[in-house]
Amino acid sequence: MAHTKARWEWLIAPWYDCDRHQCRHTLKALKQVANDLGTLPRVRFSGRRYKPASLLPAAGLRCGHAGAPYQQTSHSWRTAERPIGPARPDRRGGAPASGAGMTGLPPLRGRATAGRLLAELTWLRVGGPADWLVQPADTDDLARFLRQLPRNVPVFPLGVGSNLIVRDGGIRGVVVRLGRGFNAIAVTGQRVRAGAAALDSHVARRAAAAGVDLTFLRTIPGSLGGAVRMNAGCYGRYMADVLVAATAVTRAGEVIALSPADLAFAYRRTTLPPDTIVTEAVLEGPSADPAMLEARMADQLARRDATQPTRDRSAGSTFRNPAGHSSTGAADDTHDLKAWKLIADAGMKGARLGGAQISAKHANFLVNAGGATAAELERLGEAVRKRVSETTGHLLEWEIMRVGEPARDQQEE
Repeated sequence: MAHTKARWEWLIAPWYDCDRHQCRHTLKALKQVANDLGTLPRVRFSGRRYKPASLLPAAGLRCGHAGAPYQQTSHSWRTAERPIGPARPDRRGGAPASGAGMTGLPPLRGRATAGRLLAELTWLRVGGPADWLVQPADTDDLARFLRQLPRNVPVFPLGVGSNLIVRDGGIRGVVVRLGRGFNAIAVTGQRVRAGAAALDSHVARRAAAAGVDLTFLRTIPGSLGGAVRMNAGCYGRYMADVLVAATAVTRAGEVIALSPADLAFAYRRTTLPPDTIVTEAVLEGPSADPAMLEARMADQLARRDATQPTRDRSAGSTFRNPAGHSSTGAADDTHDLKAWKLIADAGMKGARLGGAQISAKHANFLVNAGGATAAELERLGEAVRKRVSETTGHLLEWEIMRVGEPARDQQEE
């Protein structure tokens, strides 16, 4: 059975509670069809909570609860007609894609998904759809894709979404997310070569097992590409202290080698262009006893869990420290110009707006306490900045990246 975009554009219907096994399979099939054909219904696919009662017959699927025998869909349609271009807006009210340069995509050995809801890919669980989510197979695939992608199409590299607010209207253009072809880790002597999709914590553990001290990465959320871009650090050490070289792909599709000098590291920033994508990094750390390194990382994790809301939906530290450096963890570390102290002193610890909240455990953590929108999280953050500025004279800088467009109804406010 061949499905086309025209057949699916109108599939928006009320959904009702249902927890039957067959309905869950139907939902999974519908989600795959909707993602691959570039059309997302204005409903949430979340397993056992919904049933597409009036939607199923039109989709060519059957559910016993809808009065007809259940029938598993075939996936042969994947090679049939497939639309190329921006997807429909998602249920949060995101504006339709501009479509600039989006009448087609260059060939890709990896995967391209139209209208991918980015809330599913960020730690804060907020954000509208990307026009296209592209997952290249390897560096050559990425470079060739970017060379052939029209220059007027914006490109945004997405890691694991651990330091990010995607606005409710989503992201126009192409979002690139690196996956399995970019997560290898190899240790040779005191040097560690790792793909940009490798998690910071995994890099730290692999290095420690080989007797290389990169333990500061153990408690940093996110992937290595983001750590390079943001000069991530804690406990007095930063990427700038350990980076030997990096490989990246420019928006023009050129594969380039980068030295620490090329990146011009500073506190929580580099000069790397926003649409240049780090694909690999080589790090070097001092030699140490693996057992000692494991013990140090265990201590760091215990301290982190005791002081930070690690069980809540957050994006890590929300604002940069006006002091210009991260906490060292040392006994003589001062807190006067730490963002968390300024926020607490301004009376904003625990403040709430809708589903967004400043953590009561650590004042520099913005959390989704339940059902928050990106707009609520950003507005609460701005309210914190305003209050801190009024009470202390310090204007906090966002550490969390905020990208994308507001939802259409938010644009009209």
